Amino acid sequence: MDAPEARYAPPPGQAAIVEALKRGDERTFSGLVAEFSPSMLRVARTYVSSRAVAEEVVQEAWLGVISGIGRFEGRSALKTWIFRILANIAKTRGEREGRSVPFSSVGGREGEGEAAVDPDRFLDAGRWAGHWTSAPSRWPELPEEQLVGREKVGVVEAAIAALPEVQRTVITLRDVEGWSSEEVRNALDLSETNQRVLLHRARSKVRKSLEGYLDGVQT
Repeated sequence: MDAPEARYAPPPGQAAIVEALKRGDERTFSGLVAEFSPSMLRVARTYVSSRAVAEEVVQEAWLGVISGIGRFEGRSALKTWIFRILANIAKTRGEREGRSVPFSSVGGREGEGEAAVDPDRFLDAGRWAGHWTSAPSRWPELPEEQLVGREKVGVVEAAIAALPEVQRTVITLRDVEGWSSEEVRNALDLSETNQRVLLHRARSKVRKSLEGYLDGVQT
């Protein structure tokens, strides 16, 4: 006999926030805008071509939150629901710009089986599954200030920006915003397998770019 499906348990305080939003509480809404907007802008930027358009997407998403909060039933986290609105709007804008491809084409459109870095260099189990087994080559030989310097950050940001859209969004949510696998799957409507494969591909490409930069520093 199959085990009963686990029932979603909202985080503490979510119900009160949702009720306040439904009442039109401006203070609660302003608090959410301040908390989520920076992350929303970064995610929107992965879909569209400019910061100005990303800002428009974020504004439109907040309008969607205001108009749709009455229909929010609490079957997912409020944050997930907000970011799903954002992703849908951003994808539409991205498709209009010719920058975006539908998420439904993830499986066959982004280099099935590709691996920019040997998969053995990533952990495949435990809490840190998907993370690197060791630091990129020669990190210990570099001065500390270089490891945290703007150049390295710029290399990582450029590598992420060069990724295909869905990989770019997944790695932004997981590794920049610190989202869990479940949160990303729910916000982007991805299967666990797709989310894991996309994240691995993105991380391997970013690592390859970073290692190329670090090796060049030492030559």
